[in-house]
Amino acid sequence: MKKHVTQVQGSQSQRRDFMKKMSLTGLSLGAGTALPVGQVLAATLIEDPWLKAQAIVDRLSVPLKFRQADYRITDFGAAPCELKTVKAWISFEAQDNLSTPVANSKDIYPAITEAIATCHKAGGGRVIVPSGNWFCAGPIVLLSNVNVHLQSGAHIYFSNNPEDYAKYGNFDCGLNGKLTISRWQSNDCLNFSPMVYAYAQDHIALTGDDWTSILDGQGGVPFDDSGDCWWTWKGKQKTINSVGQGSTPNYKSGKRSENTPNELNAASLEKLAPQLDEKQRLRIQGEGDKWRADGSYLPALSEAGVPIGKRIFGRGHNLRPPMIQFIGCTNVLMQGYQVNNTPFWQHHPVHCRNVVIRNVKAKSHGPNSDGFDPEACDHVLVESCTFDSGDDCIAIKAGKNLDTQYGPSQNIVIQNCIMQSGHGAVTLGSEMAGGIQNVYAQNLLFENLHWDTDPLNTAIRLKTNMNRGGYLKNFFVRNISIPNGVQTSPSFYTSLPNSPIHSKTVATAAGAVITFDCDYAPVSDNVRTRAPVVDNVHISNVTVGNAATKKGQFSCYQAIVILGPVASDYNGDDKNPLVFPVTNVTISDCQFGTPVNADSPLYLYNVKGLELKNVKIGDKLHNSILSV
Repeated sequence: MKKHVTQVQGSQSQRRDFMKKMSLTGLSLGAGTALPVGQVLAATLIEDPWLKAQAIVDRLSVPLKFRQADYRITDFGAAPCELKTVKAWISFEAQDNLSTPVANSKDIYPAITEAIATCHKAGGGRVIVPSGNWFCAGPIVLLSNVNVHLQSGAHIYFSNNPEDYAKYGNFDCGLNGKLTISRWQSNDCLNFSPMVYAYAQDHIALTGDDWTSILDGQGGVPFDDSGDCWWTWKGKQKTINSVGQGSTPNYKSGKRSENTPNELNAASLEKLAPQLDEKQRLRIQGEGDKWRADGSYLPALSEAGVPIGKRIFGRGHNLRPPMIQFIGCTNVLMQGYQVNNTPFWQHHPVHCRNVVIRNVKAKSHGPNSDGFDPEACDHVLVESCTFDSGDDCIAIKAGKNLDTQYGPSQNIVIQNCIMQSGHGAVTLGSEMAGGIQNVYAQNLLFENLHWDTDPLNTAIRLKTNMNRGGYLKNFFVRNISIPNGVQTSPSFYTSLPNSPIHSKTVATAAGAVITFDCDYAPVSDNVRTRAPVVDNVHISNVTVGNAATKKGQFSCYQAIVILGPVASDYNGDDKNPLVFPVTNVTISDCQFGTPVNADSPLYLYNVKGLELKNVKIGDKLHNSILSV
């Protein structure tokens, strides 16, 4: 047995070294080596897509087993902390009193790090966080064959000081700190460490006894007396007519943020990417210096082919880390805990295989608080989770710009979950350059718990554009209940000049039950040379209830918005780029309630052969095939 464990660990070590070498030199692992699709599963798709979904569920329902050995962090010097009350942000616009560790609390980072290393070296087991309040001023880094387990009543408060996530990374980047290989909005970079992290590990788990087992990112707790917090770094909001999310916590014009130009970033790509000709460089940079904002600068580095070793952020920059991020891992379990108030995305597995997230409560109402974002992952099961999010509840990703080396996201089942609030309940994109395929969502409750003050923007959502490109194919949805509808007023994105889609005319940001937006936030991307492809989408048995708004009983603003790719957005060199309509979409056996926009309950653009079968919107039954 010991010999076998040593071999496994050695294999993982070699894989980890290989991935780092490839990433830092800018070489691609290649889509061909990432996450192959099983031939048997591919064959079942032809017969019945839900048979394939069940095969994925069966494969991922085999429990992960760990060596029967427990390592309590208190045996390694950890001690609980005392708490105090502070005024903190709890959402985009609201504040409340929250508990946070008192100053100079004992830091459990050294103890939990030693416990994980000891457990891993011994062949694996569980690292136990007992009941109590704990302060952690650094990342929890999982290693192969280790299950970090929070007992009932265990509450880990992660430090809200960004400096604590620029101390322990494997890459010494000088003034920027010791940083970690990460992905930020689907672009590779060296950045602040996530609060929980793993890289190229196998057989890992993050678990809890119940939802009193809490991982707290303290995203809205102020850094200091200024009142700024992790969420302040979001900066100015871009959505027009957002509801309950019209501002950013403590942000004012002139403050540092991810979307304000950063003087630490290069003034030009000329030296960073000398292989670019002037036309390419100017296309990537666009007009002015907006591209030097951290949130735009990183995608520009990807577009220019700059290797990750030169994409250095951390100190002096404003890219918030995800709360939980696993990269290049296999056999991953997340189960039975609650995560709160995360700086950025709540769960972000990247290039992982065999991933299960089960019975987790993901609760964070801050900017970009997506609940679960599997990216370029193969075989994923999302089961019996509750999402209460400040952004998309689930958003499937697959790379952005040229960072597509990990291939598509594929073979994903989402079932028996509750979505209480968020932007989209089940979302695909917007970062999907590597493609998304074989996604199955069933038996879901989109509760829209905060429908009056902070409503669910849309239920089933696709986001892409001429920059994100990629493809979506084989997406199946059935048995969805939406008792309180979605947002009943329209929200918009700004359109490009000369676009046939005028700003403030199409409710793609919020207001529809089903939204396919192939023109997502187009002004945010300077390079628009990759037309997306959307094909083979089938949605059935969606039931939407009305809510008692001030203007009457309504379920949404519009029932369906399908905005296909907009050819005029293209700015590449091809004089006749291929731009395909959205094709092979069926919506059947659905009841959409009463839309506010009764005169125009559907909006369609660049769609071919949309089939509506037994679809009731208001008092009208739709059975038709539509092409626009």
